[in-house]
Amino acid sequence: MRKWLPEIENDEGETDMLRLIPEKLRQFQQRLTRMDDQPLGRAALVVIIFLDLFILVSIFDGLADHTAQLAGPDERVPPLCRSLVIDREWNPTNRLDGLARIVSDYQADPYRKAVRTDRGQQHPLCAPIVGAYEAIRDNAGLARTLEESRRLRKETQDLRAELERMKGAYDTALLETIAGAQPADKDTSAIRKTMADKAVVLNDRVGRQALLDASIEQDPRVHKLFESVERVSDTQRTDLRDELRRLNFWYPAKRLGMEMLFLLPLLAVFYFWNAKSIAATRPFQILVSSHLLVVAFIPVFFKIAELVYDIIPRKLLRQVIELLESLKLVAIWYYLLIGAAIIAALALIYLFQKKLFSREKLLQRRIAKGLCQMCGLQLPSDSPYCPACGAGQFRTCSRCNALTHVHGRFCRECGLDAQSGN
Repeated sequence: MRKWLPEIENDEGETDMLRLIPEKLRQFQQRLTRMDDQPLGRAALVVIIFLDLFILVSIFDGLADHTAQLAGPDERVPPLCRSLVIDREWNPTNRLDGLARIVSDYQADPYRKAVRTDRGQQHPLCAPIVGAYEAIRDNAGLARTLEESRRLRKETQDLRAELERMKGAYDTALLETIAGAQPADKDTSAIRKTMADKAVVLNDRVGRQALLDASIEQDPRVHKLFESVERVSDTQRTDLRDELRRLNFWYPAKRLGMEMLFLLPLLAVFYFWNAKSIAATRPFQILVSSHLLVVAFIPVFFKIAELVYDIIPRKLLRQVIELLESLKLVAIWYYLLIGAAIIAALALIYLFQKKLFSREKLLQRRIAKGLCQMCGLQLPSDSPYCPACGAGQFRTCSRCNALTHVHGRFCRECGLDAQSGN
C-alpha cells in the first residue's frame, strides 16, 4: 500500500493546482481593473486603454519591420519570375502583348508604389529578370509605346473579328442572290465595299503594329528582359521550382521563429516586471505591467493561430478537399462545416450565458446599482421588498445575524462567504 502513496499525493497535488487556476485568473483580472482594492476611475481607465492600444500597434508595426528581414516566397521568387520561368507563360508570339499588359496595368493603378525590392533577397535567376522589367516599367516613354502597341493589337483583333462576321454575311447574301431569293445584288455590293474599306484599315493597323513591335524588340531594355528569360535552362527551372516549394513549406515556421524572437523578450520583461511589482506591492506598476503582459500576449496568440491557419487550411484541408472531390464525396466537407458551425455556436452561447452574462454577474450588478435582485426594478435605499414582484431583498447572516443581500455572496457586515462559510 505504501508504494501507492506518492502517486495519490501527486494526483492530489495536480488537483489542487487545477483548482488554483480559476483563482489565479480571478486575481489577474482584478489587477487589470482594480487598484488598491478599488475600481479604476474613468480617467485612469482611458489612459491605460490608450497605452494598451499604443503598445499593441507599436508591437505589430515592429513585428512587420522585423519579419521583413526574412525573405518570403514572394520576395525570393517574385510572381513575375514565377510566371515567366516556372510557368513559362510567355513565348515569342505573345511576350510583347504580355509585357504591354502588365506594364499598362501597373501604370493604370492609382495606388501603385514603385518600390524596388532588395536584389540580395531574390533568387539569382529572378534578380536580372525583375530588374529588367522594372527598368521598362518605370520608363514613361517606353511604357507609352507598349500601351500604343497593345491598343493597335486590340484594334487589329477587333477588325479581324468584324471582317469574319461580314464575310459570313456576304457569303450568305451571295448564295441567296444566286438561288434567286434576292433579285438584285445591292446588299452584296454594299457589304463588299465595306469589307474592302475595313481591309484597308486592317492592313494599315497591321503595318503600324509591325513597325512598333520591331522598335520595341530592338530596345535594349526589352531585349535584356527577353534574353534573361530565354537563358534559363530546364535544370535551373526545375531547381527554382523545388526551392519555391521548400520556401512555401518552411516559410510559415521560419516567420513564426522571427516573430517569437521579437515577442518573447518583451513578454519576459513584462512578466518579470509584473512579478517584482506584485512582490513589492506597487499598485501602479502592478496595474501597468499586468496590462502590458496581456498586450504582449495578444500578438503571440495571433501569430501562433496564423501559423496553424497556414499549415492546416492551406495545406492539409486543401488535400482533404481534393481527396473528397476525387472520391465524389464533397458533401462530407459541407457536413463537417455545418457540424463545426454548430459546435462553435454552442461554445459561444455557453461563454456568453455562463461566463460573460451569467446570473451571478447579473445579480452583482443589480446589487451594486440598488436594483431589485429578482426583476431589476430601481428600489429606494434599503427597501426590504420589491413593490413590483414582492421579492425579499435581504436575509440574516448566519455569523453576525445582520441583514445582508439575499443573493450577495459575501455578508455586507462581516464578509462571510455564503458558499464556503469562511
